[in-house]
Amino acid sequence: MSTESDINLVVEEIGKVLLGKERQIRLALCCLFCKGHLLIEDLPGMGKTTLSHALAQVLRLSHKRVQFTSDLLPADILGYSIYDKNTAQFQFHPGPVFTEVLLADEINRTTPKTQSALLEAMAEGQVTVEGETRVLKPPFFVIATQNPVTQSGTYPLPESQLDRFLMRIELGYPDPSAERKLYLGVDSKAQLAALEQRLNAADLERISDAAAKIKTSDALLDYLQRLVEYSRSAEEFAYGLSPRGALALLRAARTWALMEGRSHVVPEDVQAVLPAVCGHRFRAAAHFQGDSAALVHQLLNQVAVIA
Repeated sequence: MSTESDINLVVEEIGKVLLGKERQIRLALCCLFCKGHLLIEDLPGMGKTTLSHALAQVLRLSHKRVQFTSDLLPADILGYSIYDKNTAQFQFHPGPVFTEVLLADEINRTTPKTQSALLEAMAEGQVTVEGETRVLKPPFFVIATQNPVTQSGTYPLPESQLDRFLMRIELGYPDPSAERKLYLGVDSKAQLAALEQRLNAADLERISDAAAKIKTSDALLDYLQRLVEYSRSAEEFAYGLSPRGALALLRAARTWALMEGRSHVVPEDVQAVLPAVCGHRFRAAAHFQGDSAALVHQLLNQVAVIA
């Protein structure tokens, strides 16, 4: 069976519990195949937690969840040492970060100090606790959810931590037909438990390796560079896409091309993933009235595919 068929089976399986959200499911999978981390931003009750649970279930990866609250401490995520009087030594008790899929639920409801506890883990795949560095065995994916910053009790994520997320997506309200199916469906917990495994950790590695080999032409890289340069020079942007952000865009475009059954990247692949990869990395200049979505729209419309 081809990689494209494997991925379609995963999308179909997750779609049993997240109705009418095929594009968002594909973007989430693209992020995971890129070995990135995913930020899901939306109102409560839109299916953010359901998506993360379904991904872990269908991929059969170990899964832990941390509910971020205002009194959460870094040790609650990373772990801590307790003195064992029988051995006269301190014994380290790993925190929930030592897993394959970590759901950081409502990450912006905790303080910046605790938010930053995830920074090293997301960037380096390791954590340092009490002076000792401990490696997180791959695969390690952080799927964080956050509520809109307009809601009470939220702390905006700093740019340095936002940049650690390869993608940010929104789920949005379901369409009427999908919502009617929700009303007629069975309990979501029972549906999650019934999801079948479609891929495993070895398959994830295989797909990631295959995505890295997807070809990019000189013309495609020229288009990518024009996009990056426009974001850095246009006066509507407070600052442009960093080299790390540009590499993330290219990596995601390669993976999207693989998911679509292509052996090379086309401009449509870049355009498909750009809003999710770049939207949270853009900031509007002081005089510009639009938001990051408006910047993405302007970027895609102003930069020509062919010079």
